[in-house]
Amino acid sequence: MAKKVVATLKTGKGKDFTRVIKMVKSPKTGAYTFREQIVNSEHVADFFKTK
Repeated sequence: MAKKVVATLKTGKGKDFTRVIKMVKSPKTGAYTFREQIVNSEHVADFFKTK
């Protein structure tokens, strides 16, 4: 299934999007979690600026 998603993102309008992963530390437990999202290529910097 992952191959199909990657293949569709590389064609047509899919080139305008980027998959970003951000590591976030939990203030309660101190453990790290990963936030993963597909965003427009123009908004990648905004994704990493938000907490």
